[in-house]
Amino acid sequence: MSVSSWIRVRSERAFGRLERVTPVTSRDRGWIALSMLPALVAVSIYLSTNAYPAFGAGLYVEFAEQIAANGFVPPTNVEHYTSDGVPFSYPPLQFYVVAVLLELGAEPVTIARVLPGLAVVLATIPAYVLGRDLTDSRPAGAAVAVALSLNPQVLQWHVSAGGVVRGFAFLYALVAISAAYRAFTTERLRPVVVATVAFGCTVLSHPTYTVFAAGSILICYLAESRTVAGFGRGLVIGLGGAVIASPWIAWAIATFGVDQFTSAAGTHGGVGGGANAIIGYASLAVLVPLAAGAYLLFRRRVFVPLWLAFAELAFKQPRFSYAVGAFAIAATVVDVVDRTNVVGVASDVARSLSVDEHATIGAVAAVCLVLSTAVGGAYLAHEMTLESDPTTPEFLDDESVEAMEWAERETDEDATFVVLGDAAEWFPLLADRTIVVGPWGVEWRNPDLFYDHIRAYETSSRCQTARCVEAASTNVSRVPEYVVVPKGSYTVRGHPAKQFGVLDRSFEASADWERAYENDGVVVFHAVETDTDVALDSRPVDHVGAR
Repeated sequence: MSVSSWIRVRSERAFGRLERVTPVTSRDRGWIALSMLPALVAVSIYLSTNAYPAFGAGLYVEFAEQIAANGFVPPTNVEHYTSDGVPFSYPPLQFYVVAVLLELGAEPVTIARVLPGLAVVLATIPAYVLGRDLTDSRPAGAAVAVALSLNPQVLQWHVSAGGVVRGFAFLYALVAISAAYRAFTTERLRPVVVATVAFGCTVLSHPTYTVFAAGSILICYLAESRTVAGFGRGLVIGLGGAVIASPWIAWAIATFGVDQFTSAAGTHGGVGGGANAIIGYASLAVLVPLAAGAYLLFRRRVFVPLWLAFAELAFKQPRFSYAVGAFAIAATVVDVVDRTNVVGVASDVARSLSVDEHATIGAVAAVCLVLSTAVGGAYLAHEMTLESDPTTPEFLDDESVEAMEWAERETDEDATFVVLGDAAEWFPLLADRTIVVGPWGVEWRNPDLFYDHIRAYETSSRCQTARCVEAASTNVSRVPEYVVVPKGSYTVRGHPAKQFGVLDRSFEASADWERAYENDGVVVFHAVETDTDVALDSRPVDHVGAR
């Protein structure tokens, strides 16, 4: 069998299985392929331009390692992320997925680099289905998928390392919303089951995406099916999802209480921060979807405008409004085309040329989608190869990984570190040592302490003197035993930063520090212990509200 024949047979089988479990038919096959193409292009560009994962997922993989080491029983606390560690309060589904992959022998960094791309590609299927159903147009459904795959704001949150959680949470949320729409607009039972399971998976994956899915489903009910039957279906989806997630919910509340979850919800922008974001940054990327939503509202098609308003106002992060905006723009374009009889004119032209009108219109739409993929892919390739890559900055490089390997090999197991720059997020996982400054996961312990750690981390990472690093560190902890200083370019919370050797020389000149390790990209300094240090080290530190 030739390679092309093998690919065709495997594709036929894959689409056959897809048709049995999803609302697609043979007529959707080509459009689904076009929907997946830009995602495959985007993921391929990302993998070819990023030798290491973008952003961070060290804490996530550390959770997974602890789960695997604990016999797949959830731990209550995860060490090395600050002196006190962080509580395992996160929804656990994806950590268990990663734990299984680790047990099968996959490398942590490889998982964080490759796995999110799978979610990005798979998410195009529910995006296509929902776009198709909302517009009654297969090309429009594919256009929605193309827009989601090539939008840098949406892509960076899902293809990067944190996509091991967020990418799949977005996938589950889209499946839940797409199935819920069909549950409210048809009398079939399968969409109810699919929406229930997908919503449960969303709850078990990420709290922000849970709010996105729950709010979207509620709006869909209010707009499409305000009936007793619709209410019953919505109740089944909501309560059913909660039942699926109930073992974890019960364990988490019994272990940590409710207050921890409510306090953590206010961090990272919280819910309801979108209004200020709109006022402060009203770009075309925001205004065009809003204009599309206003048009649809004028046309009395209320679901998408209400959904867009929810996404804009409820979330500070724009990825949700951009995602819903793609549906709004597609629905508006289809409505305008229908009202202006563009398709009818195109059909007349096709008939006058004695060609198949449906095939011609479909071919034109397909060409437009392919061209959009080419242009969008070229833009992503340009952006991802910039030295100051804003979409997929890498927190790791060969030199930082070598320094972590040295730390694991040559320092005491209870050694404490301050790591300047974003490599700090990966340090506890790869070095198996404790960082005393770092906000990751701290929001689940105490929101005030979370913001204190952010300030200490950002300040220390941009310091130019050893005294500055010491002062920033003592705001949340004690002076560490080691400080890891990057050379040259690095990032701080994803934003470019640079050291020119000033900080190195400050540590060299200090009588309190000595050089312990150095390579081409990193230098590590070790604290020289004095009697004063021992006395200071014995003092308790008040973490809560420390300034």
